[in-house]
Amino acid sequence: MGFVQIVRDFASPPEGISRKLRIYTPDAYDAEPDCRFPVLYMQDGQNVFSHPESALFHTWCANATLEQMVRDRRIGPWIIVAVDHGADRFAEYSPWPEPRLKAAGRGRLYGEFLVNHLKPWIDRTYRTLADAPSTAVMGSSLGGLVSLWLGLTYPDVFGRMGGVSPSLMWSDRAIFREWTAHPGRWSRIYLDSGASEHVTLDGVGLDYANTTRDFHEHLRKLGYADWELRLVLEPGGNHHEIDWRRRLPEVWAWLLS
Repeated sequence: MGFVQIVRDFASPPEGISRKLRIYTPDAYDAEPDCRFPVLYMQDGQNVFSHPESALFHTWCANATLEQMVRDRRIGPWIIVAVDHGADRFAEYSPWPEPRLKAAGRGRLYGEFLVNHLKPWIDRTYRTLADAPSTAVMGSSLGGLVSLWLGLTYPDVFGRMGGVSPSLMWSDRAIFREWTAHPGRWSRIYLDSGASEHVTLDGVGLDYANTTRDFHEHLRKLGYADWELRLVLEPGGNHHEIDWRRRLPEVWAWLLS
């Protein structure tokens, strides 16, 4: 089922911290030594893989899902780079401050780390396809928000973006105000949520369903076509890894195809 390498204490100079990386190479990486592979960057790395050092409870089981989808010929093999969040997840994944939840906006420093430090190292170390259509970024909740923001901010780096239950209401819908035009580049954007998904956090209501629906409409008005943009609203879907893991095959069948 592929191989997960854990890299500890990988320096992030823009943030002034070190991060843990979990890097998955598919079976085909060793079986086909002359081939290069596309790369998916995922947030909340401790929740991504079925692995003894992953989170104690529910994870995405992304390695098992990808191998099964490759066997079923639904997608080709991808390298997955999963980046653990640090001590202040809200701040790390917030491109803008969110005063209601006392979150500082340090997401731009995280973006500098991914683009200027992590990705160049991955491309030097592994047999990657480094162009934007071969580079995807995705996450859930705030990880989904920062993934979409990364695709907006670095369209020449990330051609595919996945926002799974993304926190698009963050900072009074700042991403709506910042995403003002189609970049004129090849891109593919996946959005989803539970059809009635709503979370209350420290007394603040977070309406995932309606905000995700509104953001999809916002992007359509900017000129994104059906082949570039997909929205899924799952009846009964909740804000939880169990739900995101269940949706993952359909996410990837569209986003990574």
